[in-house]
Amino acid sequence: MEGQDEVSAREQHFHGQVRESTICFLLFAILYIVSYFIITRYKRKSDEQEDEDAIVNRISLFLSTFTLAVSAGAVLLLPFSIISNEILLSFPQNYYIQWLNGSLIHGLWNLASLFSNLCLFVLMPFAFFFLESEGFAGLKKGIRARILETLVMLILLALLILGMVWVASALIDNDAASMESLYDLWEFYLPYLYSCISLMGCLLLLLCTPVGLSRMFTVMGQLLVKPTILEDLDEQIYIITLEEEALQRRLNGLSSSVEYNITELEQELENVKTLKTKLERRKKASAWERNLVYPAVMVLLLIETSISVLLVACNILCLLVDETAMPKGTRGPGIGNASLSAFGFVGAALEIILIFYLMVSSVVGFYSLRFFGNFIPKKDDTTMTKIIGNCVSILVLSSALPVMSRTLGITRFDLLGDFGRFNWLGNFYIVLSYNLLFAIVTTLCLVRKFTSAVREELFKALGLHKLHLSHTSRDSETTKPSANGHQKAL
Repeated sequence: MEGQDEVSAREQHFHGQVRESTICFLLFAILYIVSYFIITRYKRKSDEQEDEDAIVNRISLFLSTFTLAVSAGAVLLLPFSIISNEILLSFPQNYYIQWLNGSLIHGLWNLASLFSNLCLFVLMPFAFFFLESEGFAGLKKGIRARILETLVMLILLALLILGMVWVASALIDNDAASMESLYDLWEFYLPYLYSCISLMGCLLLLLCTPVGLSRMFTVMGQLLVKPTILEDLDEQIYIITLEEEALQRRLNGLSSSVEYNITELEQELENVKTLKTKLERRKKASAWERNLVYPAVMVLLLIETSISVLLVACNILCLLVDETAMPKGTRGPGIGNASLSAFGFVGAALEIILIFYLMVSSVVGFYSLRFFGNFIPKKDDTTMTKIIGNCVSILVLSSALPVMSRTLGITRFDLLGDFGRFNWLGNFYIVLSYNLLFAIVTTLCLVRKFTSAVREELFKALGLHKLHLSHTSRDSETTKPSANGHQKAL
């Protein structure tokens, strides 16, 4: 009987492993297909030539798609774990959700950590060097020569990074045990290096997310139709139509030798057509869309932002009085044993909405920063090098999202796998400073956003607006009258 029980237990374990592997494969296949369509939407079509470069671009495309799929998996990791915990609590004995268990959740966290390391330290550097390689001088040109040069560059890069980590570790912690652990590549080097990358990603999120939270109001205002209060859209469309016709006549009257003026007029004409399209869209929009959807979305964004700041403030108080509030604190009861929110399923749904909202805000804030403004992809006109840079940036942000959500107290779900092994998560002063900076910077960005109009009017009343000579001169140039007598900027 004992032998039969042991065989039965092995069979169940084997079938469980096969089931979990199949589920992970299916989930990743879906993310990969979606990522492929997203990248091909922005990839430059001129790169699709049939030669050696086409093969290199295709390989880099597959690696970038894999990285973007891993990034999407890292974003969905925490929401999927939270909703799985609530489902297991609500239906503990349901036959149709037996595949959803703690072993599957832990496996997904481990795979996300493994693939994030693989993409960040191997695949993306390989794709970039492979795309830029030409082969060593003296060797026959071809794919093999480019692969050889890429592998040599990867080895040199790995030696450089390992040397930097070794020196940094020796300077920070110079005891005998630490020096012994420096020689352990798998158990020390990679987790320590990924911990540093995660800290950098959290610092980048600390910079991008507050900016994105304030920028989201502007972005949604551009996507939605604003209410038409004391505006005559028919008159504006008539004026912009006259301006379009005037620019078209000027463009037809210029000779082809004046290349600079033609390019400038074509850009002006394109801007006028874009503005005309927006005005026509506002005119065709229904009254419900203009007067209900826009205010509702703005109020919803304000509520989500306020709840995020309040949760961070509550987490700061919890950190001061309770040690278990630390991200690397006492482990919870486990998956499917207790709800992580005092409001049950509603609280879990709110946490998931806030996590997605923070991720979208961080991406918006990332592309709003001046230093990363050139990274914005353009439809059908993005080079593979820029696509690789975008994939790496999104991977760093998405990998740090679970850590940031747990550090800020947005959720109480324990970080699993290598995400919970970061040493800096146990440092009280780092975690407290992170929460304080997030709350302060977010509040300042929101105050600056909503008081910008008031500040401009105060500057004009006090005469301080005359100090901004560069802005006024630039504005005066952009609003000079055109040939038909109307202003170009409405």
